[in-house]
Amino acid sequence: MQYRNKEMAKELKLLLLLLLITLFLLCLCSTLFLQFFPSRRLTISLSHEPFQTSIIKRLFNPYGWAAYNFITMGAYRGGLNTFAIIGLASKPLHVYSNPTYECIWFSSSSSSQKPISTVGYKILPDFGFGRVYTAVVVNCTFSEPVNGNNTGGKLVLRASTNGGGDTNFNVADTIDVLNESPNAVNFSIFTSPPKYDYYYCGSPIYGNLNPQRIREWIAYHVKFFGPKSHFVIYDAGGVHKQVLEVLKPWMELGYITLHDIRDQERFDGYYHNQFTVVNDCLHRYKFMAKWMFFFDVDEYIYIPPNNTLKSVMDSQSEYSQFTFFQMPMSSNICLSYDYGKTYRKWGFEKLVYKNSKKGIRWDRKYAAQPRNLHASGVHWSLDLEGQTKHETKGIIMYYHYHGTIAENIESCKIYANSTQFIYEKTPYVLDTTMRDIAGDIKKFELRMIGPRLQKILQ
Repeated sequence: MQYRNKEMAKELKLLLLLLLITLFLLCLCSTLFLQFFPSRRLTISLSHEPFQTSIIKRLFNPYGWAAYNFITMGAYRGGLNTFAIIGLASKPLHVYSNPTYECIWFSSSSSSQKPISTVGYKILPDFGFGRVYTAVVVNCTFSEPVNGNNTGGKLVLRASTNGGGDTNFNVADTIDVLNESPNAVNFSIFTSPPKYDYYYCGSPIYGNLNPQRIREWIAYHVKFFGPKSHFVIYDAGGVHKQVLEVLKPWMELGYITLHDIRDQERFDGYYHNQFTVVNDCLHRYKFMAKWMFFFDVDEYIYIPPNNTLKSVMDSQSEYSQFTFFQMPMSSNICLSYDYGKTYRKWGFEKLVYKNSKKGIRWDRKYAAQPRNLHASGVHWSLDLEGQTKHETKGIIMYYHYHGTIAENIESCKIYANSTQFIYEKTPYVLDTTMRDIAGDIKKFELRMIGPRLQKILQ
């Protein structure tokens, strides 16, 4: 019995060995068959694959564009031989490449007179805050007076990408930026004393603004700056019907110029293209005022009673610009005494608690002598001739009621009856400076434009 079991085991091993040999021979035959007799289907598939030693050439096919090369907003004379062109340009183009500008003047006086040209010097005034587009000021200064005989002509900007975007091409756009008709230029404006003492150049206003807050701001600052002042307001969507109703009385008196710039929303720049707007204001009205102020419509300039606006400005006349400190006010803390009566009070009259937190560097705003500036910023200019002064504490300041102009409901939400108050871990102190002069501002408005705005709602 034991002998039969051993014989059966030997036979089983032999069968397994024969099976393995058979499988090996089948695999070998299949390989040889495929090598010498490949199928038609396999041949077609392999015919499209390159040999391992070949190089595959790939192409990149461009379509459309990511951003415009240059978008003009305005072009203005800065003197007999100099101009400023204000616009937007592709931010990546300026960050990662080196686009160039050429300024060309074509005279209308004679077809035989050759054009003159100069290199355009570009200024990027937005501190790197641009988005798809960045603000650009192109300065064109020629070596000789331009259109000195006042026969007319045109300024042309040649904007070149210098291979930015596509190194195979130096794409250049030729743009007519300024036309001067015969006898249209008043050259005396560049040397004459300015018409106004003060000009306000504001950032673009947008959104569903509170008309009552705008009403208060205008009345306050017309009184503050006086009769030789003017306000330039840029509407980026904020001047709806009720806000326009507030502005109209002052427009009729000649205090306000309103620009509709809603078209700029097509182009994605920083904060509704704020830097482009303030530079347009600077260069468009550069020779209209001795001083320009740059601040927002939720901010109120204030000078303590021991000084006047004139005395302060005269004391800063040796500087091209000076900045002033912020007084950050709460936008929702009011006096308990006013409870139930706040709807009758103006914003700066009832919001009387000032943020007193230490160690914070609050934003500043500034005033400048515009003829000394090549470009403007939002908080100050970096492109100017002359000196800047920052130490103006106690001389001039501004009260900031952040967020209140965009709120169309009652501002007072928290009430306090103490001189010091802590809310959400922030310390506040009572400051009634603006509250104390509210009555004078209301009387001034009534005297200037009558009661036509008395029914404006909060």
